Parts: sequence; structure tokens; C-alpha cells
Amino acid sequence: MSQHPDLQSEQAVLDYAHECLAAMRVRAEEMVQIGARAVRDEDSVDAHVTKYHLDRRIDALKKGTGPLCFGRIDTDDSLRWYVGRRHVEDAEAKPVVIDWRAPVAAAYYRATAVDPCGLLFRRRFSVADRRIEAIFDEDLSDPDSAVASGIPDPLLAELDRSRSGQMSDIIATIAAEQDIIIRAPLEKLLVVQGGPGTGKTAVGLHRAAFLLYEHRRAFMDSNVLVLGPNPLFLRYIADVLPSLGETTVRQATLVGLLAAKYRIGGTDSPEAAEIKGRVVMTRVVEGAIRARIKPLSDGLEVRSGVAVVRFEPSDLETMMKSVLDRPIPVNSARDVFRQMVLAESWRRYFARAGVDPGYEPTFTAGVRSSAEFKKAIDKMWPRLAAATIVRGLYSSPKRLAEAADGLLAVDEQRLLSRRRPRGANEPWTAADLALLDEAEARCDGVPLTYGHVIVDEAQDLSPMALRMVGRRAAKGSMTVLGDLAQATSASASSSWAESIEHLVSVTGSPDGSGSVFEAGNVQLTELSVGYRVPASILEVANRLLAEAAPTVTPARSVRPGGEPPRPIRVDPAAVTETVASEVRGLHEREFSIAVIAPESMIGSLVDGLMAGDIACDRVGGSGLPGRDAVAVLDPVAAKGLEFDAVIVVEPQQIARSATGLRHLYVAMTRTVQYLGLVHSGPLPPALGLSTTV
Repeated sequence: MSQHPDLQSEQAVLDYAHECLAAMRVRAEEMVQIGARAVRDEDSVDAHVTKYHLDRRIDALKKGTGPLCFGRIDTDDSLRWYVGRRHVEDAEAKPVVIDWRAPVAAAYYRATAVDPCGLLFRRRFSVADRRIEAIFDEDLSDPDSAVASGIPDPLLAELDRSRSGQMSDIIATIAAEQDIIIRAPLEKLLVVQGGPGTGKTAVGLHRAAFLLYEHRRAFMDSNVLVLGPNPLFLRYIADVLPSLGETTVRQATLVGLLAAKYRIGGTDSPEAAEIKGRVVMTRVVEGAIRARIKPLSDGLEVRSGVAVVRFEPSDLETMMKSVLDRPIPVNSARDVFRQMVLAESWRRYFARAGVDPGYEPTFTAGVRSSAEFKKAIDKMWPRLAAATIVRGLYSSPKRLAEAADGLLAVDEQRLLSRRRPRGANEPWTAADLALLDEAEARCDGVPLTYGHVIVDEAQDLSPMALRMVGRRAAKGSMTVLGDLAQATSASASSSWAESIEHLVSVTGSPDGSGSVFEAGNVQLTELSVGYRVPASILEVANRLLAEAAPTVTPARSVRPGGEPPRPIRVDPAAVTETVASEVRGLHEREFSIAVIAPESMIGSLVDGLMAGDIACDRVGGSGLPGRDAVAVLDPVAAKGLEFDAVIVVEPQQIARSATGLRHLYVAMTRTVQYLGLVHSGPLPPALGLSTTV
């Protein structure tokens, strides 16, 4: 292959960009030293703040492991811009490389020959270790140019590279439909439906980086929260945002949000977990809270010196209800109720003939200092804790029956009941956390909120979990990513419209009980182009959707051809041996490999592979084992991950449960290069595959 005539001149530009970046670091380090001296000499707040921001700038200048510059655009007004990972300027502050997030860079991703977006020419670089290996040119002035309208070669090269076990950024290869989502307005609640390999997760993470760049001032007092389905997933995506220079984003799971308060020590049956995820549980929690706030059965006598004012239980109940119906946390409402009783006490006393108006301060002070009054308020309206409320529901059939009357059937209530443990360790479950969060928001107000929330694999979140997510977005600014075809939880919503309803139901409310979100800010979009799974494999996996998810539009792959799925039928006793043989063959191709099997088979497969001297690991919360070891996991754990090669074991067993075809769909679409199906029984008919023995 002949060398591109501009290779040397473009390499010189890249070399110069690296020199300028190094000079920027030197200048920043000099400023840091000045800031450090100011801290030592002045020890003022301003000096500390300045040094903090300078330290962050140094950190940002050092981040990023990919190519500094990956392309060039020439505009129709004779301007030329080099596009890259970050902004680079020369000593005179003139741009050498523009940040991929800058407005002018949008054309680099969106321009086609049909709509050139003001460009005449686009050039893409393939870069390795600071060296340009290849240049790909696109003439955007020619509408008939196949090069300018098709899939760019750098993207195809990136798709064909082997996987390392960690997700990488895609800034050099963002597609137009992805870029539109990444640059969507901050105030939007953006819901992204996308099939396997459409880049949902990458788009969400790059959107976080874009928002932090575009709205830096808006995020000075808030932050971005990225929520993943499990710790394994978070470890898989951990390097993406730092590689883009963003290190302040919080990445967590829903469990992790409350891990410091509530230790997970128990498990739920699927039936109990499904009940706990229902939105009706908001009314059960509210009922449990209100049941603990009640007037004294014999009324209340308020005393101040010799003055006495009496309230009947009905009077107190009326005041309680008026306060409870306000959108304020219950523990704050307690003080409002107390003030209401004080005000009403004086009003009633002052209505008596001959009472001097000037006596009010003395009267009120006397009531406030009364030990009996304080005791009565505490008894009628105690300060409530979320753990007390939820624990009381589980441990007291009477409390649960009262709170769930007309909301849960008797047998459903029985599924939630459990004995109160001895000692302080409550066996909280993952499904309990959304109820605890609901109670906490109602008792003490909405917890820490964020300027923007990104939640991935959202299709499996229960209504209660969605409310937990929604109340963390202070102004309803969220990016919600998922694929309804991969929804396998019994608590999952049936549509994105339903999920959106739960997300916005609590947004912006002080106590999480109502929403101030504007419905017009919701945008539902779809990613339909698959970049990961080869067409020959995706077409077979998509056959499952007619039954598994008939309302979902199947994704189409941009990777034509590829190896079709390889079904291998064996005797039951030979399953593990066959899997081991397949793995050995794949190791020769230097692939990252995953074995995806029913949960019941994971242990025996790990033992069998290790007995055959094959490095492997049962994948859990500790992360993926790396390229040199085989990851062994079930379909649920595999969500969101990708491997060069996947061996699905006993697909017919995976497909047996109520959502089994969706589990199988997940398992089959984790691969980038190769898919093997090892089975001892018949394959699911929907696949339409013949078997190799």
C-alpha cells in the first residue's frame, strides 16, 4: 500500500500539537507553584480555591491515553480545524487542536456528502503511539462520493480490534446519530432505546463528558452521577471518563448510593422483590408513616401558667392532616405542626373576654417551655427514621396490614413479613433500598442531588428504583439508556413511557412525593445501528425478538458478513470438555473469551476448565479476569459487556424461564467476532439453526 502524500506534513502537525500540550503543562505547573506559594504566604480562602482549580487543570492536562488528534475538517469558508481529544493551543493562545466537544467539531461527526454541514473536506487519522499510520480522505463536495457516505474505514478498523476487558472511549469514531444524543440540551430527560452494540453506554459516558465541557459553570455546585447495574459493569466502564479528562463524575450502583447507611445482608424471593418494586409501595410507605402520627386519644391540654386551652382529638387530627398534605418532609412538618398548635392555642385563649394582646409572648413562652407540651408533641408526632418505618412494616403484620389495606393481598403481605433480627444488623435486601429511599425522602427530604444523572441498563429498573433515580436529578436532567428487548427483571416496566412516568413523578419535589418537571422536556430517541455484533450473528439473535420483545425494533449491523453462529450438539457428559476444546482453539486467535451459561452450571464449568489447565474465573463483583483468562458468567451478569468470542452453553436451558428468550438474546449479543452454541438438547426453534456434531 502506497504512503499518503500528506502523511509527513500531517505527522508534523501532530508532533507540534504534542509539543504545545507539553508547553501548556509546563505553564500550568508554574502557575501551580505560584498558587502553592500564595497558600503558604496568605493562607486565604481565595488562595486555596485558586490552587484547587490549578491542580485540577494539571490533572486534566495529564489525562487521556488515546490519540491527541484524530482528524481534520476544511470548511467552505476556508477554515481548517484539527479535531482531537482535548483543546491544545500554542504560545500565542491560537488553537492547534480543538476539543471534540467544541461546537465547531460537531460537523466532523455529522457531515455527509448529502448534508456536508458547511464542510468541503474531512480527513481521518489512524494513530498508534503518536504516529499516524494511515489517512482516510472524504470529499464532501461530491454528493455521489461513496467514501463520504459510507462507514469510515477507521470505524471499521476500530470495530475489528480485539477487546481488552475494559471499555474504551469512541471519540474518534462517534457516528452522527450518536453525536446528536451526546450534544442534546442539558435540561432534557433523554431516553435512549438501543439494541446490542449500538453504543448506548459509550454515548451516555461521552454525553457526561460533553455536558461537563459545555456547562462547566452549571456544574460548579453540582455534579454528574453515572449509575450502572452492578460493580462489574462500573469496573468495565471505569477508564472511559478519565480518558476524556473528566475525573469528577461519580459512578455508582443504586445499592452503592445507600451502602454507607444500609448494609445488604439478605436476599428476596423473586416474588417478594417484584412486590417491593411496585409503585403502589409508595402508598404503603406513606400509610406506615402516617400511622405513626396520630392525636392523643384523650385530646391535649395546653398550659401556660394558669391559662389552659383544650384540643379534642378531632381538632388535632385536622391540623395534622393539613400539615401532612403539604409537600415538605415529615420531620420538618413536625415543627410546622408544633407551631400550628402554639398559634391556635393563643388564638383560642385570646378569643376569651378580657385577654390582653400584650400577653402573647409570655403565653407562648410558657407553652414552649412546658415539659408536658414537649412530651405530648413527641408522642403525637415523633421524629421518624426510614429504617424504623420499613423495619416496622416487615416485622409487624398489624402495621403492614393497616398500611397495605386495599393495596396488597394478604398472601402478598405475608411474602414481605420477616422477623425482627436480634442485634443491630437488619438483613436488608437490594429491593429494600428503594423503599428505604422512599421513606427517607418523605421523612427528611430528598438526599444529595446532581446536575445530571445518567443511568444505564435502565430497562430492568422497577418503578420504585426509577423513583430513586428520578429524585436524584435536581431539575429532571437525565440520560436514560437501555434496551427493552434485554429487560429480564420481573419488576421491569413494560414501556419507556411507563418508565418515564416513574422517573419524573418525584423530580424537583422537596420530599420526593410529587413532581415539578415539565413534560415537554422529555425526549425519546432510538439507536438502530449496531456497531459491535457482526451481521451474521445479529440476524440470528434478532429472530428471538418476534416472541421475546415484539414491540422492539431490531438493530441492524454495519458489519457485513462475519462468522455465523456455530451450534455444537454433544452428549450431556461432554459439555464441559467441548467448551474447553472450543476455548483452546479461540486462545490461538488471541481473543478475549466469555463462557455464558445458566447460573446452575457456572461452578461445574469453572472447575472443569481449571482441571483442563485453562485459566478462568467466575465473574462477579470483582471485575473481569482479563484477556488471558476466560470469563465464566450468567446472562444477567453479562449485560453491557463485550468480548471477542462468546460460547453460550445450553441455550435451551437459558430460554426456559419466563424471560428466558431475552436472557438468551443478551448472551448471544455479547460477542464481537465469534459465537459458539454448545448444547446437549435441541436449540430453541426460534433460532432456526441446524446443529454441528
